[in-house]
Amino acid sequence: MRKKLIAANWKMHKTPSGAHAFVHDFLPLVAGHDRDEIVLCPPFVDLAVTVEAVKGSGVFVGAQNVHWAKEGAFTGEVSAHMLEAVGVTHVIIGHSERRQYFAETDDTVNRRLETALDAGLTPIVCVGEVLEERESGLTDDVLRRQCTRAFSGISAKKAAKMTVAYEPVWAIGTGKTATPQIAASAHAVIRGEAEEAFGAEFAEQLRILYGGSMKPDNAKALMSEVEIDGGLVGGASLDAKSFAAIVKY
Repeated sequence: MRKKLIAANWKMHKTPSGAHAFVHDFLPLVAGHDRDEIVLCPPFVDLAVTVEAVKGSGVFVGAQNVHWAKEGAFTGEVSAHMLEAVGVTHVIIGHSERRQYFAETDDTVNRRLETALDAGLTPIVCVGEVLEERESGLTDDVLRRQCTRAFSGISAKKAAKMTVAYEPVWAIGTGKTATPQIAASAHAVIRGEAEEAFGAEFAEQLRILYGGSMKPDNAKALMSEVEIDGGLVGGASLDAKSFAAIVKY
């Protein structure tokens, strides 16, 4: 049985004081909840305060990006070592907004993934199709390409901590949500690619999250699908009660 992972992606929201207030309100709502792995992914400036605020709670903290270099002249980037130094355990890689707005590619996703795994972080690797690709019947092809390139050159042993998030880009921030069946079908394609890359045993253990407008009112239906192993939650994770309701679906 795969333990579900439910991650909050705050994107570019919340100051350090706002992050601290969220944790103060959120932790009592999920106290004693150990069925799922819970991760908060705030902006970089909030990481240290969030790590401090969740200490002893069993809640983890993740970053929203990581560079592949150990250090260097990469203005605006952050290294795996820096993230580890402040207590980060997870990291989102290749989010659709990084691909759309900041020229992230399948190849840079691969480099970031390898670096995160080498550092012992738990990567949440994002894949997914845009509306035009879905309407053209290209969803499976897009997912296969993104997975093949992301996984390239990485061994099953090294990839053991990896998690994948399926993000139908047409459902992010639009209020649209893939039906549980559509999501489960896409997850099956991703699991198939993981089997091709790493073997059947690895694929069976791989957690694949759903990342397209998960909310309290659809979380239970999505999570009930055997192929869906948790969620990467955006807007609905910004409010403590809302995110707690998703966690406790």
